[in-house]
Amino acid sequence: MASTFLSSVFGLVRNLYIAWVFGRGMEADAFLAAFTLPDMISYFLIGGAASITFVTILTRYRDSGRESEGERSLSVILTSMFLVLGTAIVLAEIYAPWYVHKWFNGFDVGKAALCVKLTRILLPAQLFFFAGGVFGAVLIVRKQFNVQAVAPLIYNLGTIVGGILLVHRLGVSSLAIGTVAGALVGPFLLNAVFARRAGVRYTPILDWHDEGLREWVRLSLPLMIGVSLVTADNWIIAHFASGTSGAISLMTYAKRLFTAPMAMLAQAAGVASMPFFASLWAKENRFEFASAVADSVSRVACMGLLAASAMVVLGEPLIDVVFVGGRFSRADATQCAAYFAVFSVSLFLWSAQSIYSRAFYAAGNTFVPMVAGTVITLISLPMYAGLYRAYGAMGLAVASDLGIGLQTLTIAVLLHKRRMVSLAGLDYQELGRCLLAGVVSSAAVWAVSNRLLHALGLQARMQNRWAELAVLVAGTALWALVADGILKVTGSALPRVLRKRLGIS
Repeated sequence: MASTFLSSVFGLVRNLYIAWVFGRGMEADAFLAAFTLPDMISYFLIGGAASITFVTILTRYRDSGRESEGERSLSVILTSMFLVLGTAIVLAEIYAPWYVHKWFNGFDVGKAALCVKLTRILLPAQLFFFAGGVFGAVLIVRKQFNVQAVAPLIYNLGTIVGGILLVHRLGVSSLAIGTVAGALVGPFLLNAVFARRAGVRYTPILDWHDEGLREWVRLSLPLMIGVSLVTADNWIIAHFASGTSGAISLMTYAKRLFTAPMAMLAQAAGVASMPFFASLWAKENRFEFASAVADSVSRVACMGLLAASAMVVLGEPLIDVVFVGGRFSRADATQCAAYFAVFSVSLFLWSAQSIYSRAFYAAGNTFVPMVAGTVITLISLPMYAGLYRAYGAMGLAVASDLGIGLQTLTIAVLLHKRRMVSLAGLDYQELGRCLLAGVVSSAAVWAVSNRLLHALGLQARMQNRWAELAVLVAGTALWALVADGILKVTGSALPRVLRKRLGIS
């Protein structure tokens, strides 16, 4: 979690640079929207989760003592997908103008043309992400997680370095070029080098009858033909927000700031738990599997509730301190903070669904979550559209929370119905303690911060970033003290467990 959080911090720095240089203007909207088509290609052609399906396959080969067969299948899959994905990228380069016109129909001519240009630059990065995901799966199966934390650091640094070196000559295109370079060096080369050190050798092989290739297609095909709201949420928000100037930028900044704790809880826990879940299922330890999943969901959901309570109440001073500057104004920060607060409410749901989904993947079942995710996405589309028409961009943030709530509940019920993970296995008492601690601590911070801001004076606050920092630091300390006190009084084991994990007596 610590290393993934560090990766998210670098991602935040990347977004700070974009906001500082381009604010919420046309360039920022076009650049952030340009990621949508590459992301769609990755999702629909490689399932959006190359490492997840490979972890399941390679774990089986490893547990059965057939690692050499697994290495050959890896080479076959990589060679096959280089051809398929490469062809798709060429077609996307050709049809990018048509796509931008259809998906971002709210863009004017100039913004649409810039988005097309940036999309074409970003598309080749998907080859690096796919290959890097495959090599990364080899390391995950061996329970080596360090590279998975360092690779995103390099990727995010690529965008920043590209901007610093080239922005005066190439404008916003410098960010796209730096992003592709970061994908090459970080997610691809770093994983490839360490996989080679682990003994993996890639050999170009085409064999349509290979057992591993067929297994990978079987696992990935449901992910390719279906769509999950977990991924589609960003696409849907960008589609509707294109009709409101600056909305894509502000909502993306808010969502990516929200992603830092989400990655620490959901992504890190999901990646780390996946090989353990897969191994338990492969060994037919069904009770241990169910207990491990339920315990993991309970823990990340508890921490998600606590983190969300702090994020909601401290979002505005946090964004003021972090983002304001350059072309990003204080008025932009206020609007961005409102989106951030709404997104934060659903943090515990994003965390829980990440574990629940991996329970299905570890069991080799990608079909059921695919069908469920596709149905939920289709059901949610009218909700996004209706809330956007009624409340503008803020309606999209609310729809995002409602959609992920429905997604999480559905996956949990499906696991329960199939007797894989019982809903009764969740630690409801601990969840209740954390909810109470979160509500009380955030209420205390809200009451005290209002008094503090009044004492500092609104004018002083507007002119002095140190005043905002004082509010943020004091609010965080107060939240931590109150939350810790409530948890101890109610008998929660979480403070003791966290102190033990962090080596604090």
